[in-house]
Amino acid sequence: MIYVVIATTAILVLSAVVGLVRLRTATDDASVAAVSDLVYFCAVGMLLMGGMAVASAVTLDVAVLASMIGILATVSLARILTRGRR
Repeated sequence: MIYVVIATTAILVLSAVVGLVRLRTATDDASVAAVSDLVYFCAVGMLLMGGMAVASAVTLDVAVLASMIGILATVSLARILTRGRR
């Protein structure tokens, strides 16, 4: 089981690094918002993998709250970028 956690964490770290590189080259606000969401949810995934590695039940609650906050941030950024149009 630990090998799956390590492999998943490595994939999440790799995608976060690629996202950070893309964040430096983004030209418009929508790309910055999408890539920052990617990096944020990679961090939440790494938190979950760390919690699975140490068998902590508290990290599930933290990850659920972080995901809810991340989704709200995504929706609010979308509203800002579209200037409130639906």
